[in-house]
Amino acid sequence: MRALSTAVPVKLQIMAMKKLISLLVSVFVFGGQLPAADAPTKTKAGEKSEAPAKAAPKAPAGPKPTLANVAYGTHERHVLDFYKAASDQPTPVVFYIHGGGWVNGDKGRVGAVANYLAAGISVVAINYRFIAQAEADQVVPPVKGPLHDAARALQFVRSKAAVWNIDKARIGATGGSAGACSSLWLAFHPDLADPKSSDPVARESTRLWCAAVAGAQTTLDPAQMKEWTPNSRYGGHAFGFKGDKEKKLSAFDEFLAKRDTILPWIAEYSPYALVTADDPPVWLGFGAPPALGQEQKDPTHTSNFGVKLQEHCKAAGVECELVYPEAPGVKHALLHQYLIEKLKAPSAK
Repeated sequence: MRALSTAVPVKLQIMAMKKLISLLVSVFVFGGQLPAADAPTKTKAGEKSEAPAKAAPKAPAGPKPTLANVAYGTHERHVLDFYKAASDQPTPVVFYIHGGGWVNGDKGRVGAVANYLAAGISVVAINYRFIAQAEADQVVPPVKGPLHDAARALQFVRSKAAVWNIDKARIGATGGSAGACSSLWLAFHPDLADPKSSDPVARESTRLWCAAVAGAQTTLDPAQMKEWTPNSRYGGHAFGFKGDKEKKLSAFDEFLAKRDTILPWIAEYSPYALVTADDPPVWLGFGAPPALGQEQKDPTHTSNFGVKLQEHCKAAGVECELVYPEAPGVKHALLHQYLIEKLKAPSAK
């Protein structure tokens, strides 16, 4: 982001930044609603439901998909929408993964499509299996379902490079909350391509050019969450923990108590644990300033996650831009601005 004129009062600069971040988080990524806990809602019978507690607002009007509900797998939620940018040359791709705690949400919440298309960038928005559906498919741990679905969708998109006129190298992932966590997992995870597979889709890479996310959970390690934000309560469901109502034990309490039994899972599925020097650049956006070690109004989407991941990335030599109200050194105030600049850069990352 270009520096504001020194003639503009500092107070107005701060107010402008707050407004930009608020718009970024609540409108672009969360469609006007930031999930309070990004966790399963419940029905009257006390059972988990895949539907949000409140009806989601109407999606903002925007371009219609060039191709809608394209199947990339066998499950009913293995579908994606493709928005094709007009271009004589292969286009970069924004790869959108919706949020909703891996328990609800839909690809229709993708934002800024018109901005990307105008910049000559195509867009893909995916659905994936929720935690409950992964459990029904006996996926262990359950979070492997949505994460590997995202990876498969990415491979499928690359397999369509010639037909869809896309540049399979320049793909940037984005999303909010759980979709942000999934995007970071793709960004940091070693390539899942299987070059010896008889399946041409499986031979495609799962690596990214960049990622830009909002309200991300950057770790799925309950000990780190508790240390960074003492009132953390998210993540147990990702590993199958449900708590015990009779013992007044929450899913997060069980998650923390049994952490040592799932260390290999944390090492495999927590974005923070996967960071290495060869990872692509990432952008992290949050709606409020950090306060490490202090309870947060929204511990599930606190910028404490961003501060700690940025520290970790810097130590590993990975570019990581962190944006929140009054954040220092902001170069890109808005998520879509970052993606457009990175994906359209004439040279390497």
